[in-house]
Amino acid sequence: MKARHKRLLLIVIGVVGITVSSLFVLNAFRSNLVYFYSPTEVFEGKAPVDKTFRIGGLVQEGSVQRSQDGLKVNFVVTDLKKTLPVYYEGILPDLFREGQGVVVQGKLNPDKRFIAKEVLAKHDENYMPPEAAKALEGRQYKNP
Repeated sequence: MKARHKRLLLIVIGVVGITVSSLFVLNAFRSNLVYFYSPTEVFEGKAPVDKTFRIGGLVQEGSVQRSQDGLKVNFVVTDLKKTLPVYYEGILPDLFREGQGVVVQGKLNPDKRFIAKEVLAKHDENYMPPEAAKALEGRQYKNP
């Protein structure tokens, strides 16, 4: 085999190797994506029934029901058009409360009840930790 043929063979093997590894990475990335839906989109049938996805909206006022041990929680997420009942077992984040924004990850039951594996409480962009607010209290920022 000539040197030119050996180089060509190495280049072809390298291109095939890079292509195969890229396909593996893209496949893994696609299988780990978690899509976000609103309760209205869930009721329109846009959300998968058998896959994990996220819903987002507000925790409806008066909908939070906790068990005796406090670890099992039923609540309703709304986008102000439709509502979706959610069941979660675990410790809720500190910012979780009625009327507050929430993102919930889990699966949808066939009876349109969302079984959550993770609950993330949202806060607005004006949020500041209490320690930082206390440290800045009485100080004004001066632009240099």
